[in-house]
Amino acid sequence: MNTAIAHSIVTAAAVFTKPVSAAAVRFPRAATATATATALPRHHQSQRGATTLFAIENKALFHSCRQLNINQKSIDTRNKMGKYEILALENPLLDIQAVGDQALLDKYGLKPNDAILAEEKHMGIYEDLINRKADFNAGGAAQNTARGAQYILPEDSVVFVGCVGKDKYADLLVEANKKVGLHTVYRVDEEQPTGRCGVVITGHDRSMCTDLAAANCYKVEHLKENWDLVKQAKLYFVGGYHLTVSVPAIMALAEEAAKENKIFMLSLSAPFIPQFFKDQLDQTAPYWDYVVGNETEARSYAASHDLNTEDIPTIARHLAQLPKANSQRKRTVIITQGTDPTVVAVQDEDKVHEFPVHAIDKSEIADTTGAGDAFAGGFVAGVAKGESLKTCVDMGQWLAHLSIKELGPAYPFPKQTYSATN
Repeated sequence: MNTAIAHSIVTAAAVFTKPVSAAAVRFPRAATATATATALPRHHQSQRGATTLFAIENKALFHSCRQLNINQKSIDTRNKMGKYEILALENPLLDIQAVGDQALLDKYGLKPNDAILAEEKHMGIYEDLINRKADFNAGGAAQNTARGAQYILPEDSVVFVGCVGKDKYADLLVEANKKVGLHTVYRVDEEQPTGRCGVVITGHDRSMCTDLAAANCYKVEHLKENWDLVKQAKLYFVGGYHLTVSVPAIMALAEEAAKENKIFMLSLSAPFIPQFFKDQLDQTAPYWDYVVGNETEARSYAASHDLNTEDIPTIARHLAQLPKANSQRKRTVIITQGTDPTVVAVQDEDKVHEFPVHAIDKSEIADTTGAGDAFAGGFVAGVAKGESLKTCVDMGQWLAHLSIKELGPAYPFPKQTYSATN
């Protein structure tokens, strides 16, 4: 992980006067690698991300997109006959990505490889990027994960829930997800615009400027209005960034999972979550059937909970043994470590499992952004299919392997079919 970026994120989170603002902080991933770089870069180091398959390269076309109905309170793209075994909840964002230059960076006070929260002075960057023939991509960590799971699973298996604005950007998110088969049920906020992340590409660097906006406005009432989704799903995946937005919505899913013996899976998402949202995170902990994160996030958890260790297997074992609401399911903890083996601990098991990652030649790597989201998507798909722990990890690494060969956290089309690694 780029330690300078990590420091800037933690520092930013520490000075927020409103907890929800921290959810906007996201990390870019440096696209560097050794000759045998892993197909599994550190997990969940970016909430940015995208379906690069959906790109609008013409400003006129962008402005011709239909507006949402002014009276619309929700956007529901579900196929009413769909099974939707997985429900994912977090913060939907529209990535607006274009090639820039130093002049554009200077105009908005950006650094070549940085991640900041948008202030009023940055709001013009989104139109500037559009004028540069931007790609429009559906982003947000859990939305990327949902898309990854849907890539593997049968049609109409995954639905994503979050909050958008009443604007063209929401239309673009909907269309981007439709292109790759992910269905959404968005709450529409009438005051805030759809969350956006401006991505300025300069060489191998990406500078990101995020305005979370409507993504920060999700309400548990929307979830309750769509409780049929909750009843239908057998697995709930929640991104940790949502701990800064709507803990009641997360707890509603967590409690339902324990009550009905369904699967509740949470991503730690970023180091600042265990540091600055410790109480919110701990409130959900008894309900974790699966918890996934990277080594930086795991060590952040250890530091905030006074575990006095940085040893990943020890931290994983501790997380696995935390008190649990649903005794019918053992908790599984998954911690990725970049090029080092993925560590997995299971409740009440002394042995901590380690799974070597898939190596990939440096020449094959296009972009490592969001590879952790891809890993989570593959893993979630495996769990939903009832696969073994080993196969679930392998599916995660396989999907991450595909992702880093694409620009942004995208996957190749026509779709490739998973086959177990020997």
